[in-house]
Amino acid sequence: MAGLGALIRPDMFPRLTLIGGGFGGTPSFPFNTANGAPVPRADYTEAELDAEYAKLNPPRRYYQDYWASPEADKDMKNVPQGMTNFFRGFYYMKSADFPGNQNLQPLHAVHTAKDAAQQYAQIPEYYVMRRGMSMPATVAAAMPDAAYIKGCKWLTEAECEVYGQEYTRSGWTGALWNYRVRRRAFGPAIAEQQTFAGRTIDVPAQVVAAREDWGANRTIGGPMNIGKTGFTQFKGVHMVERAGHWAHEEQPEKVSELLTAFLREGG
Repeated sequence: MAGLGALIRPDMFPRLTLIGGGFGGTPSFPFNTANGAPVPRADYTEAELDAEYAKLNPPRRYYQDYWASPEADKDMKNVPQGMTNFFRGFYYMKSADFPGNQNLQPLHAVHTAKDAAQQYAQIPEYYVMRRGMSMPATVAAAMPDAAYIKGCKWLTEAECEVYGQEYTRSGWTGALWNYRVRRRAFGPAIAEQQTFAGRTIDVPAQVVAAREDWGANRTIGGPMNIGKTGFTQFKGVHMVERAGHWAHEEQPEKVSELLTAFLREGG
């Protein structure tokens, strides 16, 4: 949303900071309008990758496919451990505190669905889930103990309760629609974005990424490759130490420093 905002309305968004990852660009048309040539086919389709995930031991499934599915909507209306406990476990699993997020090595390029599935299998199960297992069940299996919960400074019990109460009240429909659009299940939104196919982000832009975040490291080459395409005024990638997917919450002082320094640059 931030990337599209800056791309479509640079007059309203004069500077852009992306936290946690890059901007993949707008969806392209299934042909090359510049010279009439067909767009090269990807090495494998999402369906082929999903079939290879199913062959892993144990069988796995990509988290975005789960979030976009009808069963996710049902699961998130009936969270057995309660919404506050869900958020506690979910935030823990994607933070720098979770053992599976430490000493990360960015993924490398592969050319077959089988190789991709085997490489992705090293990623914790909040991203590459056990097939047939819901996200609430995935999170419950890795719930931190009471001592961790009591001692967690970056997400206190009172703060976690706010998330639990608000999502219990509002439901997950809006959040799940984001993944339905990502997986191209909602044609009108994709068609609207294709209006801007090929456009670049032309305002000053930067990325703040965390060292122990699979969200950034699961892209080929890792976060340091962000910004090589799709931007005309890219100002760099800033890595935040001792932070996972929630850099702005795990290390708020450092992220705030990066934001304010970027604003002071002007231009």
